[in-house]
Amino acid sequence: MKKLLTLSILVAFVAIACSKSDSGTTTPTPGTGGTTLNCSTIDSRFTAVVFPIIQNNCGAVGCHNSGSTNGPGALTNFDQIKAAAAQIRSSVQSGTMPKNGSLTTAQKNAISCWVTSGALNN
Repeated sequence: MKKLLTLSILVAFVAIACSKSDSGTTTPTPGTGGTTLNCSTIDSRFTAVVFPIIQNNCGAVGCHNSGSTNGPGALTNFDQIKAAAAQIRSSVQSGTMPKNGSLTTAQKNAISCWVTSGALNN
């Protein structure tokens, strides 16, 4: 009986310890109704990942290129993109942007994690 009680306590302790482990910064996963994703496993650096996504999908003529007045305006440099970071994440997560095409789940996750981590110029 004592062994069973000890084993039960040990199992409960392990379950609690595992459920409390820190898995890094989390953010809602786009299109999943509020489930979270572990941003510590996603490369969301601005210069290497986020900026190229925005340049290739948002900076086209007639969208958010230089001089644009659409939505948050031009998205051609870090300052403009950071100022619109929350709006960009929302539009990307909802699927309303980009207008001409779509982003992969990995691209949406990178943008979401970049914003969650403070929209740094890294």
